[in-house]
Amino acid sequence: MKLSFFKNLGPIRFTTIKEHLECIPININDDTYFKEFTSIKNLKERGLSFLNDTYFSNENILSDGTIVCSQSLQKKFKSTYPLIIVKDVHSAVAKLSNIFYRSLTYSEIESLDKPIIDSNCNISHSAVIENGVIIGKNVNIGPGCHIGYNCIIGDNTFIDCNTVVTNSVIAENTHIGRNSSLGQQGFGFSISKNKNIKIFHSGRVILQAGVNVGSNCTIDRGSFGDTIIGQNSYFDNQCHVAHNVVVGNNCIFAAMTGIAGSTNIGNSVMTGGQVGIAGHLKIGNNVQIAAQSGVLKDIDNNSSVMGHPAIDKFKYIRKYKKNYA
Repeated sequence: MKLSFFKNLGPIRFTTIKEHLECIPININDDTYFKEFTSIKNLKERGLSFLNDTYFSNENILSDGTIVCSQSLQKKFKSTYPLIIVKDVHSAVAKLSNIFYRSLTYSEIESLDKPIIDSNCNISHSAVIENGVIIGKNVNIGPGCHIGYNCIIGDNTFIDCNTVVTNSVIAENTHIGRNSSLGQQGFGFSISKNKNIKIFHSGRVILQAGVNVGSNCTIDRGSFGDTIIGQNSYFDNQCHVAHNVVVGNNCIFAAMTGIAGSTNIGNSVMTGGQVGIAGHLKIGNNVQIAAQSGVLKDIDNNSSVMGHPAIDKFKYIRKYKKNYA
């Protein structure tokens, strides 16, 4: 069962939604209700999701539920498909995220079950363990740490001092360095001339078995899905992983690597220090990215790239020799 880190305010009727959005309903009426606002991947019957023109693919239109989209995308759907047509999809997403979800209040957190802590754990007296937390065997949690409500910490995990873990599920044999932050609100918002609107992030951080996170790292929770780090992947100090990023198994990220939101990274990927990877990209398996590279487009399996923008390593070297020889 997926633990609840946030309050879902659904079901919400369309009559409420149209009070907040300028929109045109297609094949829905005022009494139509929606149980949740979620990613297109997780959309089910009585659910509500969104698509925008930039990241549209034909695979998306096979989903159940109702879609918020622009008028230009309407023609991509069957005439019987339920839609909510808006002028600005990103602004609508921000508003809808705050209509459907909110954080738990302190009184709601206090009403959760007391933490469950298994045997042979070593937890500092100055660490804060909130209600609803489940901690496995042989877990070490250092001074000044804060483990937020309903988090799960797997067996043999080590969390160094002053680290904050919220909205997260951490598998066994994981190591998290000091002063790191997992599960915080991602940097997602709608830009407006009048008022910027924050997108409420209702996802989680999932660390699979054997992950190592260095000191002073940040891994943001997903917006409507989860941020997922695959088994035995290692992060050096001062790395940042944004919302909805999915990292495969056995990856290695050197210090100050930054990965922007909704990028998918394959297995056995390696980055040098200070690499920047833009959002909504697909990085294949066995990819190597040289230090200080700026990745602005998808990278195929078994590639080695470098430079800004990052290109094939050997092309970059030939270009460098030609210009600076």
